[in-house]
Amino acid sequence: EVQLVESGGGLVQAGGSLRLSCAVSGFTFDDYAIGWFRQAPGKEREGVSCISSSDGSTYYADSVKGRFTISSDNAKNTVYLQMNSLKPEDTAVYYCAAVIATIATRGSLAANEYDYWGQGTQVTVSS
Repeated sequence: EVQLVESGGGLVQAGGSLRLSCAVSGFTFDDYAIGWFRQAPGKEREGVSCISSSDGSTYYADSVKGRFTISSDNAKNTVYLQMNSLKPEDTAVYYCAAVIATIATRGSLAANEYDYWGQGTQVTVSS
C-alpha cells in the first residue's frame, strides 16, 4: 500500500521559513515523481513543485521560484520542501503526491495527473 505522510507545517511570520517533509512508503516503481501541491480555502489545488526520482530534475511554479526548494533523500524515502521568504499568500494546506513517471507526467504540476496523495499539512503565514 502506497502511503505519503506530510509533516512540518505550522504558523510562521511573513519572511520566515518552514521545511515540509513527505515520507513515502510502499511505492515500488523505479521511476516516479513526487509533487507538492497546496490548496487555500475557496481556491483550486495548485501545483507548487515536483521532483523526478530518476535524475532529480526539479520543477517549480512561477509563484514560488527562488523561494522554495524541493529535494529528496532516497535513503530515507523522504522528499522535502524548503520554503523561504514566506508570504501570507502562501497560506494553504500543503499536500505531497506521487505519480509513475511517463512522458506525460514528467515535470507535471497538474494535480489530476497524480495518483497517490498524503493527508496534508497546514501552513499559515501571518502578516
